Formats: sequence, structure tokens, C-alpha cells
Amino acid sequence: MKISCVILTMGNRVPELARAVESTLNQTDGDVEVVIVGNGADVPELPVSVPVGSSASIRTVRLSHNTGIPAGRNRGVEECSGDVVLFLDDDGWYGAPDLVSHLRERFSTEHDLAVISFRVMDPEGGVGQRRHVPRLRAGDPERSSPVTTFLGGACAIRRSAFLQVGGLPERFFYAHEETDLAWRLLGEGYRIEYDAQTVMYHPQVPPTRHTDFYRLNARNRVWLARRNLPWPLATLYLLNWIVLTLLRERSRPALRAWFKGFGEGLREPAGERRPMGWKTAWRMLRLGRPPIV
Repeated sequence: MKISCVILTMGNRVPELARAVESTLNQTDGDVEVVIVGNGADVPELPVSVPVGSSASIRTVRLSHNTGIPAGRNRGVEECSGDVVLFLDDDGWYGAPDLVSHLRERFSTEHDLAVISFRVMDPEGGVGQRRHVPRLRAGDPERSSPVTTFLGGACAIRRSAFLQVGGLPERFFYAHEETDLAWRLLGEGYRIEYDAQTVMYHPQVPPTRHTDFYRLNARNRVWLARRNLPWPLATLYLLNWIVLTLLRERSRPALRAWFKGFGEGLREPAGERRPMGWKTAWRMLRLGRPPIV
């Protein structure tokens, strides 16, 4: 089973990118095909090389402009030849040299397994961020479990399943594109798992560092519902998130940006609508996260 790894970069984190690539190339029996996608930027020259005797490789692709995270990762998958594709943030790195051999064993024997979401750990020894455990009961990050979504920059995906459901929704640009993909995979009968044994290190940074975080977060939630949920569930899902946002957010500028994005999500085209079946929604409920939260 061949393994590929797609790393997006804006070309502005050279030491971090080198560390990410090195942690991928130095996997035990890994022989990973690394594809680095310059998202509107040149891929910098890196002080790393393929280990002697390894059949690993490094390829680079430059996109003419910043197409966003989902489009950049889709292009990376197009350039890959692996049966399983890892997505790695350019400022993250793998915590153990046997991660790829563990993934190869799991994907080779569990044929309905589409995605493994990794455990993200703080390199400074902090407790980590709750959002990095993709389930409602996130208090114990050392517990593996089936889940209904995953972390886009810390995961491994069966490439055939990824292509079967059309990849990541490129219009999203940033935020919730992984959940859109996850829901479609669940609808095809695949499994998604959070595997605490697969560790990726990543600095603790708030998602709000992105300029358009609140607007895109809200817009894409609406698109997610419009594309994937039966209308009764879509209505409940969006009403729930309005209430949760009002309860959680105290910043007036953030709320204005969020509701602006929400309005854009209602007005603008969301892309192809393929609502999940009620059987899939029931399955998600049994997994602990019904598609209304």
C-alpha cells in the first residue's frame, strides 16, 4: 500500500516546512511520496533530502494564486499516486517514526475505513485544544473512537474514497470543508476514526488568527447544511448554531462578521446538493454527534 503526503504552504515558513517534510521522509519503512503545494507562492528550497536507500520522493506544485485550503489539497491529491493520502499542515510534524507503518496496517485490513484523524499535541507540553478532538466528548484526547468529522491538517484518507465523493468542496476556501467531506463519506457507508496512537505536533494557535474566520465559519456552516442535510435537519442545525454563537461570542465585531457570513451562506450558491439519507443521520446520532450540532 503506497502512502502519499500533501503539504500546503504559502512559502513563508521555511524552517517549519523543512521539519514537516523531514518527519514524513524519516518514517520507518515509510517510503512516502511527499507532494508540496505552493498555494499562490513558490515552494522554497529546503535543506532536506530523501534518505539513502529509500524509495520516498519529493514533488512540488505551484498554484498561480491562493485557491484556498480545499482546492489546494484537491490539487495535491491529483498529483499523488498513493492509496492513502496524509494531509499535514506546514507548521506541524509527526510525533513518531512508525506512524506510517501503523496507518498502512490499519488501511490494509479495515476496508471500510476512509479517514483516520490524528491526535494533535502541543510541543510545549500544554493540554491541547478541545477542538482538536473531533467529537462532543473531547475531555480525554488519549481515547480513540469513531467520529463524524476529522481534522483537515492532521489526517490520513483513503484516496479512492476521497475521489468517490468528489473531494473537498473548493468553494468553501477555508472552514468546515472536512465536515462536508466526512458527511458524504458516512453517507457511502465508510468509517471515520479518531486514533489517539497517531500523533502530530502543532503549535497552539487560535483559529481566529485568520482574518475572515468568523465570516467564513458562518457562511460555510450554512453551505454545509444546504448541501448535505434534509431540510428539517438543516433548519435545526442552523438554528442551533445561531443560539450557540450568541451564547458563546461576546465580541460585537465578531458577531457582525458571523452574521454577515451567515447571510452570504443563505444568498450565495452552495454547490451541488446531495442530502444524506435518514439512515446516515441516525448512524451519526448513534456515533454521538447528530447532524444538528
